[in-house]
Amino acid sequence: MKVVRQAHQPWKECKLGDAPLEIIDGDRGKNYPSQNEFSKNGHCLFLNTKNVKENGFDFSDCQFISEERDKMLRKGKINRNDLVLTTRGTIGNIGFYNRNVLFDRIRINSGMVIIRPDTHELLPEFNYYLFRKMQNDFHVYVSGSAQPQLPIKDLNEMTIFLPPLPEQKAIAGVLSSLDDKIDLLHRQNKTLEAMAEAMFRKWFVEPCKDGLPEGWEEGAVLKYCDHCKISLNPQAYPDRGFIHFSIPSFDDNKNPVIEKGSQIQSNKYIISPNCILFSKLNPNKTKRVWLILNELDNNSICSTEFQVVKPKDKKYLYFLFGWLTIAQNYKEIASGVGGTSGSHQRIDPTDIFLFNSPVIPDEYIEKYNLFIQPIFRKIHENRKQIFIIENYRNVLLPKLMSGEVRID
Repeated sequence: MKVVRQAHQPWKECKLGDAPLEIIDGDRGKNYPSQNEFSKNGHCLFLNTKNVKENGFDFSDCQFISEERDKMLRKGKINRNDLVLTTRGTIGNIGFYNRNVLFDRIRINSGMVIIRPDTHELLPEFNYYLFRKMQNDFHVYVSGSAQPQLPIKDLNEMTIFLPPLPEQKAIAGVLSSLDDKIDLLHRQNKTLEAMAEAMFRKWFVEPCKDGLPEGWEEGAVLKYCDHCKISLNPQAYPDRGFIHFSIPSFDDNKNPVIEKGSQIQSNKYIISPNCILFSKLNPNKTKRVWLILNELDNNSICSTEFQVVKPKDKKYLYFLFGWLTIAQNYKEIASGVGGTSGSHQRIDPTDIFLFNSPVIPDEYIEKYNLFIQPIFRKIHENRKQIFIIENYRNVLLPKLMSGEVRID
């Protein structure tokens, strides 16, 4: 299949309200479940807006309702091939309820709608990418400031273009093949990360079950690293491009962004190759520990919410990352949060650097590196490939969905 540029040819133009799809709200009547009816397990998943991310579902924190309550509700039940769109708070997040979603019964909570295509005229996969393209336009129709909303009546006024079914299938096929590749690389990285953790436990946790092995001593993380706090004000260099490692970029699949100094507020830390960024912000809620390898631009900076853990020697990098991120150690470090605001709690950086750690002979760590380094290099290469494919898809998607680029 070859993608070629052609002159734009108009497709069927219509308002979303006249398109071959339904926009379905959830049940808000007397049968709506009360808070004490939700549970961590149950008959039917009751989808919350936090379960719908920018381009997919997140089922890490779910709530369920009973079979009895499910039967009492009249609306808001999702069918396979439906799309879920958030319309309150964070506007425009979408999840596609396809075969990859394992839950059999799902209903929507408030703040979202179901988009159900008429499959005789609108392919579900094309419908998904249609709304992906529309994400950049939703802000025009948003109302409210304290609690932004996208009313269904305004959503119905959005203009779309629909090609014939064969072209819908071809477009969805190209874009879904890219998404499948991205998903495969993400799943491969999860497997590699699990392998790395298992290997770390075998080398450094299991040997300590009955006390420190011969030649090992009690110590602290600071024995292996320095706390780097070299900072600069990016706005002093307004035209310089910086590679910005921020909290949002970590949450966006660990993709740092390129920004001019004039766009970046407040001082940032300068970071160098072979270091670890450990977030002090809400560590008890979200684990953000970023392993930085040796391929790094000179103008790399990070949020001061990250603490820069710089190994005294790069041979300590993988040991430090494993020691700081293994579940029991991370939980103990994160337990020291403080602050008056429940949404902005932080740990004292000394909780990281003074955390207990065995002092291990260098030759043992060097042997460990021979096994672990190829795993982390592969994870790193996969992330680079994900970044390239995502950028290609993001450029191609609006061109395909508008007819600017056609499939030959």
